[in-house]
Amino acid sequence: MSATIINGKEIVGSVREQIKAEVGALKENGIQPGLAVVLVGDDPASAVYVRNKAKSCDEVGIYSEVYRLPAETPQDELLELIGKLNADPKINGILVQLPLPKHIDEDTVIDAINVNKDVDCFHPINVGNLMIGKNSFLPCTPAGVIEVLKRTGTEIAGKHAVVIGRSNIVGKPMAMLLLRENATVTVCHSRTANMEEVAKQADILVVAIGRGKMINRNYVKPGAVVIDVGMNRMPDGKLAGDVDFDDVLEVAGAVTPVPGCVGPMTITMLLQNTLEAARRANAGQTSAQHASH
Repeated sequence: MSATIINGKEIVGSVREQIKAEVGALKENGIQPGLAVVLVGDDPASAVYVRNKAKSCDEVGIYSEVYRLPAETPQDELLELIGKLNADPKINGILVQLPLPKHIDEDTVIDAINVNKDVDCFHPINVGNLMIGKNSFLPCTPAGVIEVLKRTGTEIAGKHAVVIGRSNIVGKPMAMLLLRENATVTVCHSRTANMEEVAKQADILVVAIGRGKMINRNYVKPGAVVIDVGMNRMPDGKLAGDVDFDDVLEVAGAVTPVPGCVGPMTITMLLQNTLEAARRANAGQTSAQHASH
């Protein structure tokens, strides 16, 4: 028995069609959602992400601006740019591509972004709102994972979900969103004892540890849904996830491919957040239209 390979392309395509239609409806009211992406330095992976983000905005009709700053840009200069974007009514979402060069303090930069334009959901206020279940933007990768689970008809409520990894960007918010969907959640990390045994209890296994092909069939309960958030460049130059795809394929019920599922889904949720930010910024104009939705 071989697992179902989750069709990321299809899911991404259908969510983006929806976003495109909703952006179109806003444009009829004279509102065009806008996203600004800021890239400091020349990290090649970040450059690829930024290119993909701009292209995806274009695809769904979102206005986008990309700022490429040299690696030696002083922190004050970056903060000044963020201040300008905070004040720019054309821009609804601001995204500063991480990681930043060593001399720039990430926390200071994230704190400087207007909470209502923080479409990455990294600002402490948005993270706090997420924790207590208040209305906030949802962090893009975890929200993308939930969307994938729902669109594959995976039952989340009452299931045991195990998240491997506890980063602020994926692991922690992933656990929160799964809790919000009424899963029973366990978080594993580098200090977890018997990680194989714990992971093997999962109905839903979400892997975000940043180590290529680390998770093999020994971690997977037969029939489990495995979501691979990792993206690693292997010694042979090929891209691979954190999951040993071919090995897990023989045990799991369903598994996401890398690349081609969680990555594009993350960008899709960024578009969704930018659309949402534009709606909020123009709430007076769009509430009547929303009521008729």
